Amino acid sequence: MSARRLTISALLMTATLILSASILSIPVPGGHFYINGIVIFLVGLLFPPLEAVIVAGIGSFLGDFFFYPAPMFVTLVTHGLQVLAISWLVGPKATKASKSRVWFAMSVGAIIDIVGYGLGRAFVYANPQYAILKLPFDVLAVLLSMVVVSVIYFKTSLFKDFQTYWNR
Repeated sequence: MSARRLTISALLMTATLILSASILSIPVPGGHFYINGIVIFLVGLLFPPLEAVIVAGIGSFLGDFFFYPAPMFVTLVTHGLQVLAISWLVGPKATKASKSRVWFAMSVGAIIDIVGYGLGRAFVYANPQYAILKLPFDVLAVLLSMVVVSVIYFKTSLFKDFQTYWNR
C-alpha cells in the first residue's frame, strides 16, 4: 500500500472515529443519533472491499472503544459487514457506478446496519425493548446518510478526485 493510500485511509478512518464520538451525537430516546453513517456509506462506495472494512469497520469500532465501549464489537461486525456488502455490490471502482447500483448497494448496507444494531442492542443490553425504542432513529440516520452520500457521490467531483489520488 502506498503512502498516499495509507494517508487517505487514515483520514477517512479518523473521520469515522470522530463522527462515532458521543460528544458529536444528538441524544435521542434509547441512545444517540450519529452522523458517522455518511462516512461509512461513502467508504463503501469508494474503497475496495478489504480496505472498506478496515477503514469503516475498525474506525467505528475505535470510536466506540474510546467513547462508549459496550457495543464496540456489535459496531465492528455491523459496519464491517455493511461496507463489505456496499463495496462488493457497487462493483469495480474504476468507473462511477450507476444510480440504481449505488442505491441498491446502499439499501442492502442500510438493512445490514439496522438489523445488526437492532439485534446487537437486544443482545448487549439484554433488552429487546431498548432496540425497538431506538429503531426509528436508526432508520432516520441511515436514510439521511444515504441521501447525503448520494448527493456527494453523484453531484460532486469526489469520485473522480478520489480515483485520481487513490490510483497514483
